[in-house]
Amino acid sequence: MNVATTTYTESGGHPSALESVSLSIGTVLTYAEQQLITRLRKGEERAFDELVTKHHGALIRMAMGHVANREVAEEVVQDTWMAVIEGLDRFEGRSSLRTWIFGIMIHKAKDRGVREKRHTTFSAFESFNDDTEEAVDPSRFHQSGEWAGHWALPPQPWDDQTPEKLLASQQAVNAMNRAIEALPPTLKDVLILRDVEGVEAKEVCEILKITETNLYVRLHRARERVRQAVETYLGGC
Repeated sequence: MNVATTTYTESGGHPSALESVSLSIGTVLTYAEQQLITRLRKGEERAFDELVTKHHGALIRMAMGHVANREVAEEVVQDTWMAVIEGLDRFEGRSSLRTWIFGIMIHKAKDRGVREKRHTTFSAFESFNDDTEEAVDPSRFHQSGEWAGHWALPPQPWDDQTPEKLLASQQAVNAMNRAIEALPPTLKDVLILRDVEGVEAKEVCEILKITETNLYVRLHRARERVRQAVETYLGGC
């Protein structure tokens, strides 16, 4: 395997023979990620704490979409962190560190779900056709006449004030969180990565192994389902 060795010092980033990160040619890692990996490979506890603090919550939320409950999700994520520690020396930097970590977790969560006899559920998700399912309930549109195809029940506007209004109401926030938790993994994963964690679209596609078109279809559906749940709550207030 061809590798390129990049070296840094702790102080200013200048080359040092004492510290090195062996990465594959064509690495996509940022300078900050390469420094972090150097610290992790040296066994620096603070570096690992930083990594866990940054990603643990999102890993738990995504794992819960694939396994039975939070306790199992915690076990999956703990297994993921162990795999990260054990695999650091083999990590070549062909993807970002975050992509690599989330990829490990998704693989472990799906494997755990199958072992928990949830194969039927996963098969249903795998057969889900993102390109043909209605993104919005057809009953929300006029079915005939001059206004056929137009909104019968239009979505409530989400203007600049809406987030403030929602945050002012813990019940509305809870409704939104419940809607996110109720999403199937195919939709929940993209929503958490893209909207909650702010991961760039290209990286989300790499983590989930989907096309950019598929990403935006799923993201639209996920947002619409959450929107409808919040609309239902607001309509009952």
